Amino acid sequence: MLHLIFQSTPDKPLLQRVGENDTLVFLESAVFCLIKGSALSDELQQISQRNIQLYTLSSDIKTRGIDPTEMVKDIHIIDYSGLVKLTEDNKVIHTWS
Repeated sequence: MLHLIFQSTPDKPLLQRVGENDTLVFLESAVFCLIKGSALSDELQQISQRNIQLYTLSSDIKTRGIDPTEMVKDIHIIDYSGLVKLTEDNKVIHTWS
């Protein structure tokens, strides 16, 4: 399942609904929660160890002045064609905004 997260501060219950082999894409202002030391950074590190893939768009982090070295580890940075591929690869897509 693909989760498209637009919330600037996703709730922990939302992250707890994520299952094994799911994919999360943090978009727009949601990229701020990917910064090391954010309120969810520990939770995101635990999620990435459960075979859940974490992604963000390069344009979203660039627009918001975030350097990839500032983000928690195991975040995959993709472009729009990468996002399209993720949507093609996942039959079920949930949008959280």
